[in-house]
Amino acid sequence: MTIFSKIIGTGSALPPKRITNQILADQLATNGIETSDEWIVSRSGISARHYAESDTQSSDLAVEASQRAIEMAGLAANDIDLIILATSTPDFLGGFPSTACVVQRKLGIENGCPAMDVQAVCSGFIYALSIADSFIKSGAHKNVLVIGAEVFSKILDFNDRTTCVLFGDGAGAVVLSASDQPGILATKLHADGRHTDILCLPGNLNGGDVQGSAFLRMDGPGVFKLAVSVLEKVANEVLESARMTADQLDWLVPHQANIRIMQGTAKKLNLPLEKMVVTVDQHGNTSAASIPLALDVAVRDGRIQPGQNVLMEGVGGGFTWGAVLVRM
Repeated sequence: MTIFSKIIGTGSALPPKRITNQILADQLATNGIETSDEWIVSRSGISARHYAESDTQSSDLAVEASQRAIEMAGLAANDIDLIILATSTPDFLGGFPSTACVVQRKLGIENGCPAMDVQAVCSGFIYALSIADSFIKSGAHKNVLVIGAEVFSKILDFNDRTTCVLFGDGAGAVVLSASDQPGILATKLHADGRHTDILCLPGNLNGGDVQGSAFLRMDGPGVFKLAVSVLEKVANEVLESARMTADQLDWLVPHQANIRIMQGTAKKLNLPLEKMVVTVDQHGNTSAASIPLALDVAVRDGRIQPGQNVLMEGVGGGFTWGAVLVRM
């Protein structure tokens, strides 16, 4: 019998602290940095984002999102036999122990299942979902918890208005399970290390000291140009792999980075903008969390229904990008 992998549960979590553009502009003004709601919205489509408290880690948000996904799936925590967590803001320096292992402990999963982190920045969830799909189709695992979780507010330079206004914190999760019905129809992943410098956190640890910068750095125009190009191509690649066309899509759930990039991709695919799930206006760019977070919002508000075809795609530092075509 052919084994397929299918999403049977989704969940998400946002920190309670909601920061509107006006609140952020007022805070930045105390540092002599000028910005406004109009300036931020016109360049990104973002009106608000959520920031975690200083004692909240990526694992805390990941656990909340995971609990909701596991509950929707109708499973118990110990039914999960693999955890894959995508993050660029792990709980610990160097990423060890992995945040996935921390989440395993906090969820009370004691079955000894493997747990690992994946680092592909904003493409991280797409990478993690593709890996989970392969594990399930191989027969190695049956119920995989796939998570994207970030606390990007901790790595933002609030003296740089070109980056600090764009990002927020949050988490999203799905339970991907073995099925006799098609779920994930196709996946495509890419990377091009020649562009490592256009979106990065260029610091490193040496002897307990940070050398370089511990803040996110981004070449906005460079990222925009590359993102628009690769997202269209990978969308068409994954559709071709599944022997489908864009007019067969019910929903596009892109990485929520910038409304202009998102709309540009939809238009190049000749998709009506009404078929695109948009949360960037209220969440900002939550990196690896943005796609599963947006997916969960649309599932829970009833837009995304069982049997519908959903294209998820992301692009991030590295430079990485990818897409997953799913039948819900």
